[in-house]
Amino acid sequence: MDPLIELLRNNSNQSHKDVALALGLSEAEVAARVAAAEADGTILGYSAVVDRLKAGDRRVTALIEVRITPEPNGGFDRLARRIAKFDQVRDCFLMSGGYDLAVIVEGKDLLDVATFVAEKLSTLGGVLSTATHFQLKPYKQGGFLANGLGDEERLPVAP
Repeated sequence: MDPLIELLRNNSNQSHKDVALALGLSEAEVAARVAAAEADGTILGYSAVVDRLKAGDRRVTALIEVRITPEPNGGFDRLARRIAKFDQVRDCFLMSGGYDLAVIVEGKDLLDVATFVAEKLSTLGGVLSTATHFQLKPYKQGGFLANGLGDEERLPVAP
């Protein structure tokens, strides 16, 4: 992976000056490379990893396993893109294993997610089945330990 992209992936809040110092480049070179990566879609966007409970965010998150019928000359792509466009969908991935798509959704409450699954997702032609798993408590998200987990002492290692 490009070292510039790796630095931004680990901390997108760094200034161009700090990135330039770390990579031995000029600020202008960093700015140009970042702009090019944004323009060509390498960098899709920026976001903060937030402790939702501390922020007062009571929305629920669910992972939905989706089995779909692949289409001739398109496989899973057309239906996966259609699913990904729903406002409730935060992430959508083609998967290996027992189901075809992993769809991460957010809703204001359990009923909101259930309504999305029952009325929008499962009614799409080509969707064979869904299985919904609700997130109960995060331990690590976006590469960061959640809920003060990093403050704990490490357990002793026994021989």
